Amino acid sequence: MTTSPARIGYVGVGLMGLPMVKRLVALGHDVVAFDVVEAQVDAAAAAGAKAAPSASGAVQNAEFVLLNLPTTDAVEQAVFGPDGVANALEPPQLVIDFSTNEVARGKAMAARLREQTGCGWVDAPVSGGPPASGTGTLTVMAGGSTEDIARVRPLMAGLAARFTHMGPVGSGLVAKMINQLIVGCGHAVMAEALLLAESAGIDAARMPECLAGGHADGTLLQKLYPRMAQRDFAPQGYARQLLKDLEMVNAFAGALKAPVPMAGEALSLYRMLVHRGYAELDTAAVFKLYEVDAHADARGKSSDGAQGS
Repeated sequence: MTTSPARIGYVGVGLMGLPMVKRLVALGHDVVAFDVVEAQVDAAAAAGAKAAPSASGAVQNAEFVLLNLPTTDAVEQAVFGPDGVANALEPPQLVIDFSTNEVARGKAMAARLREQTGCGWVDAPVSGGPPASGTGTLTVMAGGSTEDIARVRPLMAGLAARFTHMGPVGSGLVAKMINQLIVGCGHAVMAEALLLAESAGIDAARMPECLAGGHADGTLLQKLYPRMAQRDFAPQGYARQLLKDLEMVNAFAGALKAPVPMAGEALSLYRMLVHRGYAELDTAAVFKLYEVDAHADARGKSSDGAQGS
């Protein structure tokens, strides 16, 4: 945890950013927040942050400028757009980007920022969801220079349970691609496990208890699976966001000629989920695909006991 409060500009106070802003304020940091959605800025102000009129307006007097945005395009606009932070940044200010960006574009933006302003950039994508963002227990995978990482470590001590420097700028984004490959495939496996348990007639809700401590145990089984079993699809992370990330994983792996067939299966499922209109539900809503298809199969076999044509 920082030894003294830091002055922080925060751009993007949505599902992940707002809990982190609340955490930063509670830790005593001076936070100036901006979001393109006015209601989110109001919520940040209600939590004790100061409101900024624009992304560049959040930069003044800040030691660190934190970004937490949904897409690479949104990051680029927030940094290099007409009212972007690059218009107001000066050394030794430092950008810390928690967003999940395309690797090549993330590296290019960091280089452009350094050339244009002389300021550094740390890519610091996260895992853990809004609850971890609000309690300072995120897992953060970081890319940046040794000097910049040393500067951000005290701040990260209050935000992350695990902060790992993976290498130069862009390395954190590569690690996040691997994280999302595992997460996306894991979501599909949890949905199939739940369907199988329910179809077999056992107490499906007890599977996390039953398998605890074994090789199948893990965060997805203990936290995601129960929400699927309860049909709790209130967003802790949007289905559209995981789809976006899986598209990036697919493109990144393709450029490296690295075969990722399991990721391709998960990508197809999330494309279908969003196509069916569930983009704003939680990522756990992938179970709806299995549930709907299972019910449709049952209806097809219902009359005469014959399978529908």
